[in-house]
Amino acid sequence: MGSLPRIGLDRSSPVPLYFQVAEQLERAIVDGALVPGDRIEAEIELAGSLGLSRPTLRQAIQVLVDKGMLVRKRGVGTQVVGAKIRRPFELTSLHDDLARTGQPAGTEVLSCAVVEADDEVGHELQVPPGSPVWSLERLRSVRDEPFALMRNYLPVDVVDLRGADLTALGLYELLRHGGVHLRVANQRIGARRAEAREARLLAERRGAPLVTMTRTAFDDAGRAVEHGDHLYRADRYTVELTLVDR
Repeated sequence: MGSLPRIGLDRSSPVPLYFQVAEQLERAIVDGALVPGDRIEAEIELAGSLGLSRPTLRQAIQVLVDKGMLVRKRGVGTQVVGAKIRRPFELTSLHDDLARTGQPAGTEVLSCAVVEADDEVGHELQVPPGSPVWSLERLRSVRDEPFALMRNYLPVDVVDLRGADLTALGLYELLRHGGVHLRVANQRIGARRAEAREARLLAERRGAPLVTMTRTAFDDAGRAVEHGDHLYRADRYTVELTLVDR
């Protein structure tokens, strides 16, 4: 059973008590005080210790079940399954988004080399096929759990990746340091099943569902400066959109 953080309730606040509990439990999961596999004590005991009714406590738990952070299992109880990586639909990098939320991330550079652009990469980067481009593949993890496999291609005259510490710096951060101003991107979100190598790297089973993200980013002069083809574990990743009525 996980060690629950001290939960403080402000009964004079307009914020509902169930939401106060859910918010503090979510923060404990995000901060790592509660980790995947930890069990939450029985609802009736937790409700009693907090001076709440059981329906109020159940409502708080349900908020996190709906977010995919807790799961109820018959005969086991309520367990932590981990916080999903939630990204806004903006022109930011995964490194930027993780840094903004304070989540401890790690990066393993699997390959970084100059290669000849194939037809697809040449089309996306607006260079002739066979042109030299940087090919970069990285595995991104949070709390030592892999969740993203990222492949990126960049024209060689946009940035020099030789000697760049891509375990500490994000790719967009490196571009900004080099004076590249990203302005707009074309992006597609999809899904497919994991192939054998992808499943092994992402600690998934072969054929597991993965979220796909393909993006080509352009600078403020309209030049294609980066093309990415990323894979994310579907159980750890969501994209957030804000929709506006016309």
